[in-house]
Amino acid sequence: MGLLQDKLAKYDLPQQYMAMGVYPYFRTIDSHQDTEVLMDGKKVLMFGSNAYTGLTYDKRIIEAAKAATDKYGTGCAGSRLLNGTLDIHVELEKELAEFVGKDDSLCFSTGFTVNEGVIPQLTGRNDYIICDDRVHASIVDGRRLSFSTQLKYKHNDMADLEKELQKCDPDAIKLIVVDSVFSMEGDLANLPEIVRLKKKYNASIMVDEAHGLGVFGKQGRGVCDHFGVTEDIDLIMGTFSKSLASIGGFVAGDASVINWLRHNARSYIFQASNTPAATAAAREALHIIMNEPERQQRLWDITNYALKKFRDAGFEIGETESPIIPLYVRDAEKTFVVTKMAFDEGIFINPVIPPACAPQDTLVRVALMATHTKDQVDYAVEKLTKCFRALGVIE
Repeated sequence: MGLLQDKLAKYDLPQQYMAMGVYPYFRTIDSHQDTEVLMDGKKVLMFGSNAYTGLTYDKRIIEAAKAATDKYGTGCAGSRLLNGTLDIHVELEKELAEFVGKDDSLCFSTGFTVNEGVIPQLTGRNDYIICDDRVHASIVDGRRLSFSTQLKYKHNDMADLEKELQKCDPDAIKLIVVDSVFSMEGDLANLPEIVRLKKKYNASIMVDEAHGLGVFGKQGRGVCDHFGVTEDIDLIMGTFSKSLASIGGFVAGDASVINWLRHNARSYIFQASNTPAATAAAREALHIIMNEPERQQRLWDITNYALKKFRDAGFEIGETESPIIPLYVRDAEKTFVVTKMAFDEGIFINPVIPPACAPQDTLVRVALMATHTKDQVDYAVEKLTKCFRALGVIE
């Protein structure tokens, strides 16, 4: 064995949890994603999905993906820059730009590579990238690829953000990058105050709407629309893998900025373009979201119902304002144990431990879909209460 293998062979933390019988990752699902899935031959309630609109098995989307495959084939065999641009890519980009209220947009093959490719291309060596300290890993990796000065502010602490802005050269580009909905805690960025500070310090803002699209705003246009600040946000990115029931992502902004990114964002020009099926699926999902506002209303009805039920049962759920409901455990081992206990009771939830959160903030993440029922929520609250009490996490 070489030095590389010798070093990495010492990593056995997953094996330790496997030996304990509580390893919670890579669990195999034997059915389509819905509020109920098949796992290990039994039905399990799915409370670990990001499919907020409940569209992942919608027949209209499936048929759109099939039709695109029949017409264009299974792949594009190249990047968007060269031979991989289809008419449906261009049409989706126009529709997404209009949807989020911007001049133009670019579609990427994954949401992660939007942030990874866009952020390092926006600023230079003498500029600044300023992030909330709980931004998504894709934002973290994107800023790490930049030569700009990296600054962080305490989570949703606007006074701390202002302190960081005060450190910056007034004549340099200052790019604030933030999630609209924080994916583990479920709380919202204080976009109105961030916009106020942007104007005060002549900064720019990029908002990751991965968990906001389809959920917040008119017709699901996102948190920027929800707060009425779309015009003041320079760049809006989003993913297809959540509310849009597909895989991929996009960034939208002013025509001049998108033109620059179209020719310089490395994960766009050097990455194979998104498949016809994924592109058509995302486009059909976008049409459904825009034309069925009752779906968004159902999501909020079940979200508000669940938030009250979990609070009334004594769970610590933090400052969430979204269909993401964190149930704090504050102990990594207990987080894995309660995940296993919940699964044994027929409930799929996701554990959240470092680096996805601080060591003292471990939690299990409950996520809701528009298609969840009150009976399913009631069952989950009942069984999770039993599990948390057994571990002494709640009284």
